[in-house]
Amino acid sequence: MRKDTPACPSYRVRAVESTYPAEPQPLRPGCERMSPRHQSFEMGLPPFRGAVRQIILFSTAVYIALLLMLAFAPGLGQAAFAVGILQPEKVLHGSLWQLVTYPFMYADPIAFLLSLVGIYFIGSPVESQIGSQRFYGLFFGSLIVAGAVGVALSRTGVIAQGTAVGSGAAADAILMVFYLLNRGAMIMLFPIPIQVPIKWVVVGIAAIETAYLLLFHFALQFCVVLLGLGAGYLWYMLFLRRGVSINLSERLYGLRNSYYRWKRRRAAKKFQVYMRKHDRNVYFDEYGNYKPPDDKRDDERGGWVN
Repeated sequence: MRKDTPACPSYRVRAVESTYPAEPQPLRPGCERMSPRHQSFEMGLPPFRGAVRQIILFSTAVYIALLLMLAFAPGLGQAAFAVGILQPEKVLHGSLWQLVTYPFMYADPIAFLLSLVGIYFIGSPVESQIGSQRFYGLFFGSLIVAGAVGVALSRTGVIAQGTAVGSGAAADAILMVFYLLNRGAMIMLFPIPIQVPIKWVVVGIAAIETAYLLLFHFALQFCVVLLGLGAGYLWYMLFLRRGVSINLSERLYGLRNSYYRWKRRRAAKKFQVYMRKHDRNVYFDEYGNYKPPDDKRDDERGGWVN
């Protein structure tokens, strides 16, 4: 190396967040063609803000309040817990609020911690990509869909029996949306210092949850959690995939226009009946537009009816 050439620093990658793609720092002049031998990672935490922050703080407050009630007023705590958890028989008898309250009910502190950690690390980059309003829709929409399907499956009397608690379904839905938005992303699984493709993380979590589902004989808890992956995929297809969104919008507008055309034809028929009672004949085309008597162009639309 020439003396006037500055020493090239080690190729460093700054990983601001474990789920964000890393960006290399610019190299000094004269080092562009040198291949790095080592990569160092500066681990950081995702920004604690927006919808993710509100959901985590609210979940923590509810859990602490529930723990205090169970410790100092067991009767009140158990009553509050029973009202909030997802119980299919009560939902079918009118307790629809349980489809929204069950994600904030936790019995196991480890499950509480893992769910919120997953929402924090995966939810932050998802929220930065889709916005806070859509993230709220993803969180609550996936929980409601997964819970409702679980309640429907419980009617079989064979699967989805018992109760469900926790926001595991929402965490799975957020993970699925993160994968669909960043299919080639590499994430670092804490505390293992290796990067894993996001698709294998999704497959691994689905496999573990399926194993629990089989071990606990298709209990409602694990049915709802596993359904979260499907709810996340459905939410992405409906609200984030541009082609599907445009096609859905076109269908909705087509239905609206068909309804308006039907109303116009119906009004035209009523007007014809009214005019016949007054010994006058009026004509309309297939779109419900008025055709003057001297209009011989049957293949074109007539004027509008005032």
